[in-house]
This record gives sequence, C-alpha cells and structure tokens, in this order.
Amino acid sequence: MTTAKSTEPASAGGPVDELIRRFGLEPHPEGGYYSETYRSDKLIRRDGAPATDGPRTASTAIYFLLANGAYSAWHRIRSDELWHFYAGSPIEIHSIDERGVLSTRKLGHALDHPGTVFQAVVPAGHWFAARCCDPSTYALVGCTVAPGFEFSEFEMADVNALAEKYPLHRAIIELFGKPAMVAAARKD
Repeated sequence: MTTAKSTEPASAGGPVDELIRRFGLEPHPEGGYYSETYRSDKLIRRDGAPATDGPRTASTAIYFLLANGAYSAWHRIRSDELWHFYAGSPIEIHSIDERGVLSTRKLGHALDHPGTVFQAVVPAGHWFAARCCDPSTYALVGCTVAPGFEFSEFEMADVNALAEKYPLHRAIIELFGKPAMVAAARKD
C-alpha cells in the first residue's frame, strides 16, 4: 500500500483537485471542503435534553479536506467528533475546553510521521480549529460525529469574544478566526 507523500504540494490539477472531484467535496462554512458520507437511519434522544430538542441521528460521517493554506476556523458542536486520518500531510487540531485549557493533537499517518495519531477526539462543546502542519500541503481526513452532526448545532466562534474569554490563547485564537473576524480582532 502506498500513501500520499507529505511533501507533495497542494497544486492545481494534482491530488487536491482529484479528491474534490472524486468525492464530490464542497466548501465548508468553517473552511476546507467536505462531503457527507454517512447518516444513520437510527434516531436517538440526548440524555437530559428538553423534549423540544427532538430526536437526533445516531451518527454521521464526512470526508474533510484542508489544502492550499485553508484551515478549519474556531467552532464548536454539541456532539463528540472523532477525526480519522486518510491521506496527505499531518494536521494540528487545537481545542479549548470549558475550563480554558488549550490542547493540540497532531493527526497523521502515525507510522510515517512521528508524534501523530490516526484518530483524535474533540469532546462535545469544546471550541476547536485545525490546519495542515505545513500549509503548502493537503490532508484528507474523516470526521465521525455522535449524536449525528446537524448544522443547527454548529456554532462559529466570535473571535473577539473567544479571545476575551481566554486571553492567554489570544494569538492562536486570532490565527484561526475567519479573515474578517481576525482583522476586527486586531483593531482592538
């Protein structure tokens, strides 16, 4: 079995275009490209959720591609999200828990890239962002969410508010905000 070389640039006409075409990837609001590959037929209710929340899909999965310097901007969801590495170069996943503790995990081909893991979990409610360790490369990963992902439970971060709440992490928060939000945060 061969794996994509981590030093291969994410150039037009190369593996990035092929992955977008082959898997029908579309732009994601947080950055990068995605395609939903699985949505369970099973419905569940969250423990302790009000009846108005209604049932949720038990689990969902997507392909997610970062390339050409794109990153996954700070966001959070109400479910655990398990990231799986498939191809390309390692990525960093940064998360901030409810106590303000910042953690960084490196996802990659663990046999080829020391210090990486094949899977990493972002617990429900944690703010998180991701990027390729080398922005000139690409990474194809998968994200499995349980209970299943719903855009109604997806929240993009207000960079100013997040940096104010966690001032020790201001630099990294601004690094992964949406460009317009980063410019606004730097004017303060």
